[in-house]
Amino acid sequence: MKFRPLHDRVAVEPIEQEEKSSGGVIIPDTAKEKPMQGKVVAVGDGAKGEDGKKVPLDVKEGDTVLYGKWSGTEISLDGQTVLVMRESDVMGVVA
Repeated sequence: MKFRPLHDRVAVEPIEQEEKSSGGVIIPDTAKEKPMQGKVVAVGDGAKGEDGKKVPLDVKEGDTVLYGKWSGTEISLDGQTVLVMRESDVMGVVA
């Protein structure tokens, strides 16, 4: 994928939930919730602080992150669906 977000934005590939529940029931597409976890595939170079200097981002490519259910803008690149969102929309990094 050849995409670089600008400033304090990150591109996240959503991680889909499993097709079966823990009890073995198959969940149809219409009943699935939107994923709230994803893998960071690209990051911007940082936002400018009040003093004009760039502030680097806390997340990096390859991090698995949690984000809000309706965060970001969904785009399709090279047949791959990614969400582009501000770093402030990311709630945390999964260790």
